[in-house]
Amino acid sequence: MSGFKIRGSKFRHVFCDQPKSEETWTEFRISTVTGDQQYIKASAKYFAIGLQGGGGPMMIGRLDRPGRAVPGVSPIFSGHSGSVLDMDWNPHNDEMFATASEDTKIKIWQVPDDWEPTDENGESKAGDEFSESVADLVGHRKKVTLLRYHPTAANTLMSTSADHTVKIWDCESMAPVTSCDDIPNLVHDIVWDRRGESCAFSCKDKNLRIMDPRTGTVNTTIETVHEGAKSVKLTYVSDNMMFSFGASKQSSREIRVWDLKNTSKPLHTEKVDTAAGAMIPLYDPDTSVLYLCGKGDGVVRIYEYEDKAPYIFKLNDGFRSNIPGKGYCMVPKRGLNIMGCETARILKVTNGQGIHPLTFTVPRKSDAFQDDIYPESIAPIAAHSHAEWFGGSAKECETMSLDPADGGATAGIMAKSAKTTFKSVASVSKELEEAKKRIDELEALLKSNSISY
Repeated sequence: MSGFKIRGSKFRHVFCDQPKSEETWTEFRISTVTGDQQYIKASAKYFAIGLQGGGGPMMIGRLDRPGRAVPGVSPIFSGHSGSVLDMDWNPHNDEMFATASEDTKIKIWQVPDDWEPTDENGESKAGDEFSESVADLVGHRKKVTLLRYHPTAANTLMSTSADHTVKIWDCESMAPVTSCDDIPNLVHDIVWDRRGESCAFSCKDKNLRIMDPRTGTVNTTIETVHEGAKSVKLTYVSDNMMFSFGASKQSSREIRVWDLKNTSKPLHTEKVDTAAGAMIPLYDPDTSVLYLCGKGDGVVRIYEYEDKAPYIFKLNDGFRSNIPGKGYCMVPKRGLNIMGCETARILKVTNGQGIHPLTFTVPRKSDAFQDDIYPESIAPIAAHSHAEWFGGSAKECETMSLDPADGGATAGIMAKSAKTTFKSVASVSKELEEAKKRIDELEALLKSNSISY
């Protein structure tokens, strides 16, 4: 009689409890726009979410300040002439993010150092509307639907639009450097690989395309990546392996594993369920753990990737709730409670109960740093400039230790982080006016003392 063997994993017992009401963000009215976006994105300090109202209002919340954000009282960001459809945080600057809007524009924003929409007690804090973006990227002809920052190159952004194009932008020059225009239909998802050497996008025609971002040319096309009509989402799990998330011909949700060196057929197909909502995959490349969410779902399923068949392994039943989610995002590792063994934090957007932080924890008895579940993680440092990357430079992501007692190595990494700061037209104009006034004062002083210049 053969013995029964359970697959071992450090994350097999990871768990998540329903958050308490005082740990949530409430009171604000979430935007009613629909699409393929996640509705919320987070850095290690803040999160951004679109709100109802004119001018594309957004709430920028602090992760360390849950509470009530009352409309008309709490400060908001607003600068678009249409609703905000998607946003993405700069992976090399926790205070900078980009927004995509129905007004066909992409705006780059910098969060002020004194930004506080809620006070220390979680109560709404009065503030003014912030409307000065630091850069505007203009080039799409129709609404911009999705944004993704480059993982290793500084100030490099990928976007897609209802004009059926995918563009790569140099944010500092505010201009597109390449554009893929030969796309027959609306794009459902855009993703970079880990080094940013290639990017992939899924389309309404059910095909998956892999593009060279430096030239804008499609090198590989996988036809009918899923037979169903649901939106297809993508995730790179290694340089040559990808997961796709879609539906079968019978409309059952499924995950397919693709070897990008041989795309004739998927390596494996994992059945998920028969729910109707589009899936939102959140993948942790440090630990190879996938948190699979879905629009309208109250369940977060947990899988682990391993480079052997069947490649994707379900860990446990994950998180279950009777509160459906509208959107989800993952907080970067450096924003987690490391000493509490928090391995992932997912922000869940609900339709009427605000934003819920879902904390996934690996149970450990020791109070010491757990290096087996916290390998080196992605640091907020660009590996190269946009010009270097566009010229052919290929580098891995910069990494950092997550151990709070690592002898200052983490502090050194953070200090090394050279954040690019942008200035808005309004702020530059103000500085220019102040400089002119000072020049006039100095010239008058020279004349009063009969000094020639």
